[in-house]
Amino acid sequence: MNFKNIKFKERTFKESIVLFTASGCYAGYIPFAPGTMGSIVALPLPFFLFGINFYYTVPLILIFIIFSILIADYAEKIIKQKDPGLIVIDEIAGIIITFVCIPLNILTIIAGFLIFRFFDILKPFPIRLIEKKIPGGAGIVLDDVAAGIFSNIVLRIGIFIILYLKNSIINR
Repeated sequence: MNFKNIKFKERTFKESIVLFTASGCYAGYIPFAPGTMGSIVALPLPFFLFGINFYYTVPLILIFIIFSILIADYAEKIIKQKDPGLIVIDEIAGIIITFVCIPLNILTIIAGFLIFRFFDILKPFPIRLIEKKIPGGAGIVLDDVAAGIFSNIVLRIGIFIILYLKNSIINR
């Protein structure tokens, strides 16, 4: 990550709030693996959504995605760098999507986190295409939204297979 373009003392209050939010409470400023740190910061959030009715969860997530796009876009302009690593609000959105309607326990949290990081880092098709073709905050956030959707699907398949195998063994 290039910190040369980041001037910490020449910020307005609004810019400071935007960078605080975009960086996941400054987790994105950690010099090693800021995306992973942002994902770790996001892990408690699915627990807050877990108890909420699905019909409220979806609009809340959509609002958060729109908010994330606006914040990421503004933060990118403040920093004057395309998709800087310190912006991790996109990882937060991706982690939230990874765990939508997934039973939460230590195994699903670890598996979901690892699956999300896999898709976020490797960016298989169409995730990389989204990152490359969509500019600004939308491009920053929507590739992680796609990684979250892929992660949610893979996690669901994994849970289904494990439950199927478990029931097959029990019913023998």
